[in-house]
Amino acid sequence: MFNRPRPIDVTSRFWRENEAQANVAGDGPIALLRALIELAARHKATLAICCAVGLAVSALYAYSLPPTYQATATLLLEPRQSVISSGEFGAQQTLDLNRADSELQTIKSERLLSAVFESLNMKSDPELAGKQPGFIARLFDLLGPRPADTVADTTGTASGATSATDELDNDADRAAFLKFFSRLNARRVGQSFVIQIDYSSSDPKLPARVANATISGYIYQTVAFKEQIARAGTEALQGRLDSLARQSDAAREAMHLGTLPAIATPDADARIIGAALPPLGPSAPRRSLIMALGAVVGLLFGSGVVVLRMALDRRVRSAKELAHEVDLRCLGSIPDVPGAEGVPWHITSPQQQKYVAAIRDLRTSIEIACTSLRNEKSIVIAIVGWTPGAGVSTLCASVAQLISRGGRQVTLFKASDGADLHAVEDHGPALSLAGAAFAGLMPEQLSFEEVSGVAVLPIHSRDANANLFTDFRNPRVRRIFEVARSRGDVLLDLPPLRHSMDALALASYADAVLVVARAGHTTIEEISESVQLLRRAGANVIGTVINRTRG
Repeated sequence: MFNRPRPIDVTSRFWRENEAQANVAGDGPIALLRALIELAARHKATLAICCAVGLAVSALYAYSLPPTYQATATLLLEPRQSVISSGEFGAQQTLDLNRADSELQTIKSERLLSAVFESLNMKSDPELAGKQPGFIARLFDLLGPRPADTVADTTGTASGATSATDELDNDADRAAFLKFFSRLNARRVGQSFVIQIDYSSSDPKLPARVANATISGYIYQTVAFKEQIARAGTEALQGRLDSLARQSDAAREAMHLGTLPAIATPDADARIIGAALPPLGPSAPRRSLIMALGAVVGLLFGSGVVVLRMALDRRVRSAKELAHEVDLRCLGSIPDVPGAEGVPWHITSPQQQKYVAAIRDLRTSIEIACTSLRNEKSIVIAIVGWTPGAGVSTLCASVAQLISRGGRQVTLFKASDGADLHAVEDHGPALSLAGAAFAGLMPEQLSFEEVSGVAVLPIHSRDANANLFTDFRNPRVRRIFEVARSRGDVLLDLPPLRHSMDALALASYADAVLVVARAGHTTIEEISESVQLLRRAGANVIGTVINRTRG
């Protein structure tokens, strides 16, 4: 069985040249990353503009916000032994987590905070009394002074005005206290007995005063409670009462001044371990974070704009995209060179060299695609676009000139509406393909004009009757093409498909047809419709060409 020859399996380790190989392009994360990078590079201007706009708006918003300063004071719950009336020390008070939470709620209580609010006269603070301006108002403040607010009419009875004023004052006090309560924060540090008290304000000196006053208020409340218990005793010692009174007075005075007690307060069941100091800088807003977020939002918005544009804008911009969308080979990508009117005899700039190299590659691609059609004979190549302005005439003339300079005879049938290169004067119906077919002239009676080594004949005539009544499917037109083919290669510069069906009639005479797409103007749907129309007319569409690409 080992000596018996068998056919080579298709799944051998060598690829066969006559077998169509599957597309091995990756569809994984790397391919997605490459596509995203290519997409970002293509739309880098849009993404950069959106990112810059988002950064500018966020910076404007961040710098329009008033700065907020924050100060923190820390307190350690530390119960002491109580002294009974006879001068002896009582049992050590226990402190557990539940009692720590209870003391925390005592600090947050409305009774303590309202005492601090009143002692510091916080209701007269403009930050708490008035309504904070919004973003638009702050923006106007940054840009310039706002017009003075109009003063409302205050006419009315004296009694009605007085009652309304009292009610407004009460509402204003409540609103100010609620704002004060929302700006103060007391919390435990983890599971410890340390309590932190924070306060935020736009005034850099106020947060430290409020935090210290809150601690002093808590100490005053605790010491005052013990003082009341001591005074209620039947055998209270005067020294003990004096000590509690001094501690209570010091705590009360510190609460009014927004500082800490000036003397030690051992009966407060708490020890101050950190005083609130005036902050050196604002803690909010975090402008760098807001600006970074604005830049990211702008970038995301730009990405959305790019995706939406891709969904709505179907214009062709690259040869790879054209080949992928149309499922047809793109044989050439011609760069956009301003002032290019064909293949020059002497190349004087790198742009001209790049243009000639692209035309040479296109000619080579056409020769490779038409290898089976040539067979040592001349071929007819038609080049057509969907709309005017695709540069079909310039492209045809350049390819014809390059073929002619390679030693072949070339005949160019040029569309009269394409004025990209060497407009040929037509002095009569005999000097055009339409005129010759309309007049019934023989191919020998035609007169071709020599332009840069290429025999040129316009397709349409300046005689309107000849253009309207000429049938390009007439056998005389076929004979003209056969005579031109016998002399050498033939190029057909066809009129746009959108405006005339003459291109379909003439494309059927060509051995190969190329569809030209202008980069950034022609859409995928236009190319697809052009290919479908040409194939329905019997034309052999071998590929596409993208013209006037940038970059």
